[in-house]
Amino acid sequence: MKGVKDPDLHRDIVSLGMVKEVGIEGGRVSIHVELTTPACPLKEQIKQDVEKAVRALEGVKEVSVQMSSNVRRAQSVLPAGTPAGIKNVIAVASGKGGVGKTTVCVNLAVALASTGAAVGLMDGDIYGPNVPLMLGIPPDERPRVTEDEKIVPIEALGLKVISMGVMVPPETPMVWRGPMLHSAVTQFLQKVEWGELDYLLVDLPPGTGDVQLSLVQTVSVTGAVIVTTPQEVALMDVRKGIAMFQKTHVPILGVVENMSSFICPHCGETTPIFSQGGGKQVAQKLDVPFLGEIPIDPRIREGGDRGKPMVIAYPDSPAARQFQAVAGVLAQQVSIIDILGTK
Repeated sequence: MKGVKDPDLHRDIVSLGMVKEVGIEGGRVSIHVELTTPACPLKEQIKQDVEKAVRALEGVKEVSVQMSSNVRRAQSVLPAGTPAGIKNVIAVASGKGGVGKTTVCVNLAVALASTGAAVGLMDGDIYGPNVPLMLGIPPDERPRVTEDEKIVPIEALGLKVISMGVMVPPETPMVWRGPMLHSAVTQFLQKVEWGELDYLLVDLPPGTGDVQLSLVQTVSVTGAVIVTTPQEVALMDVRKGIAMFQKTHVPILGVVENMSSFICPHCGETTPIFSQGGGKQVAQKLDVPFLGEIPIDPRIREGGDRGKPMVIAYPDSPAARQFQAVAGVLAQQVSIIDILGTK
């Protein structure tokens, strides 16, 4: 099986420690392969490659391959503020507002959780906390506090969630300066009982301000996802956002192009309302991964308003399938960094 390589890591599955057990009984061979993420989109390819390699051996009559997964932790020294149970912190950011960053973040989190991964979602947008609405969390629901003053995150759609939107009434404005924002981010990371998580997605406010700096200074961030729309006015700010994370030594996991095109539900014609392909072009120019495109679909907005993300409400729709595909590529990028340390 040393001849079977992980297509993303470009190393054989034996040296990567993915082969956990081999059983031989006569001409029957059973193999246990452990993937680096349950969201791996290449699961079937790896399984078929293992079966093919073993069937080629003389005397083998039957091959049974069991696939499991175990998300690994990044190979780095964790800052004191990083909760021990969280394997990967993923920042979801945008250079400007209005590009659908929170919508993308929520759907990616739900898509990852649907694969069996343990996922948390931290709403870092203190001024405009929209995550509770998009996940259908009632406006009067509040998190429980333990005897040792730990905040228990609210569970919704398979996610562990914390947001300023569940800490104060929805109509309460957060008129806070920088030090208070830093305190809120620190509390959300260190005082919340997250437990064991494969991925903690952090929905950041637009821009390159206090919350972004507080996050990278408090915990070890595995990498950042940059959400943009295709038009140039948004892409200008993408470059700034990428530069900020690179200056703070946070790897860029990739760029997601949201609202890439509109597919007419009646005739099937594709219309690039906000242009198309700009996200991929800027990713190539800046030499960072491109995670994929999300089309325009009115049901994405409707699902956000009703607390039913697209990947749950319409799982077979083109937009939902794209969210699921992007989540898979994102998980691949995280595995590459965790195992190879690639920046």
